Amino acid sequence: MACCDNAHAMTHTYVLNLSCPDRPGIVHAVSGFLLEHGGNIEEAAQYNDHDTGLFFMRVQFACGQLTQDDLRLHLKLFTEPFAMQWSLHPLAEPVRTVIFVSKEGHCLNDLMFRWKSGLLPLDIRAIISNHRDFYQLAASYNVPFHHIPVTAATKPQAEARQLEIIQSEGAELVVLARYMQVLSDNLCRELSGKAINIHHSFLPSFKGAKPYYQAHDRGVKLIGATAHYVTADLDEGPIIEQDVARVDHTDAVEDLTARGRDTESQVLARAVKWHSEHRVLLNGHKTVVFK
Repeated sequence: MACCDNAHAMTHTYVLNLSCPDRPGIVHAVSGFLLEHGGNIEEAAQYNDHDTGLFFMRVQFACGQLTQDDLRLHLKLFTEPFAMQWSLHPLAEPVRTVIFVSKEGHCLNDLMFRWKSGLLPLDIRAIISNHRDFYQLAASYNVPFHHIPVTAATKPQAEARQLEIIQSEGAELVVLARYMQVLSDNLCRELSGKAINIHHSFLPSFKGAKPYYQAHDRGVKLIGATAHYVTADLDEGPIIEQDVARVDHTDAVEDLTARGRDTESQVLARAVKWHSEHRVLLNGHKTVVFK
């Protein structure tokens, strides 16, 4: 009976994210609104950005009295006087996701394993690649694989096909898991706020090709990885997560590359997890991450 009760409760559990100009009484107002509509707060976090004067909040709550549509209607009316930007997500619904990859599969393999192990609340709908290398990996997870070659001449048509797949799958998240093609400004705009890239470097250092060769040549003591949202400005999007690994003069390029791949996989997995749990809010060119 307890299992049934838990399953029933999950269908009525939501995450509410909101941001607005800061003013006294917002937390009290949100709590009062949820109480008034039968909501029970299970988890809450907030942040006041004194530099911008903005307030951010994430609330996880259970509500069995209203349908999702009714709840959205009441929220629309409630948030208007506060000039709030808000989103509401049923906790039980995994995030529909499409993954892009090229010829390096460590991040893809890590994400697929975590997803299949129940560690990421995703619904991976498709894998898109400009190479054929990972069609067997996709098949082993029973995920459709789309091979879409990209050249300078065919890029517009290729991106149109990619966007068609994303839209047909209803994808809410696109993960660039070492996809080594620069997206056009148009596609970046289409995917604004819902595409995450892993950069194989600790931004802003060593952009472009062969970052570990650049790092080795400079004799660095730290290498790292950065997960960020995709924007038209290459590798300049809002950063979600970063991490570093220590190296020294005895490490060859191959050592740096191997250690870097582990770091990339972990950083991307954390960013994808937080995004899919609706813990990341955009704050201009930065992010607020409620871990």
